[in-house]
Amino acid sequence: MKKTQLFFVALLSAFALVFTSCDKEEETKDTDPTLYERLGEQAAIEAVVDQFITNVAADTRINSFFATTDIPRLKRLLVEQICQATGGPCEYTGRDMKSSHAGLGITTDDFNALVEDLVAALDEFNVPAAEQTELLGILGPLAPDIIEE
Repeated sequence: MKKTQLFFVALLSAFALVFTSCDKEEETKDTDPTLYERLGEQAAIEAVVDQFITNVAADTRINSFFATTDIPRLKRLLVEQICQATGGPCEYTGRDMKSSHAGLGITTDDFNALVEDLVAALDEFNVPAAEQTELLGILGPLAPDIIEE
């Protein structure tokens, strides 16, 4: 799988995870910034998610999967997951990936299309390679819960 495909798989996989919240009171001034902070915090995550959703909506290869989706809710859940997974103050309130994608018949080709849409959003906001790699490492383990080939 290509690096961009793995990144997208990792991102989607993260939506199934409920990470332990970052306890800001225990942080000290000597700690390194979290990935959440290095990504630009809430506003930056929201901007990338907005662009990603716009890209997917325009992508005729996959937009039919989202025809009946509550887009504002999807956006909120995506932001929550990324925020929480990267050490931010958010708490994910959605369902796991296996439940969310059961019966949709998502294929590797569908995933590849989403990867292209996500990479385009990340590229538009100049997300550094190091942060993308770190995010991939955090979010990667649940990809098999999404693809149903």
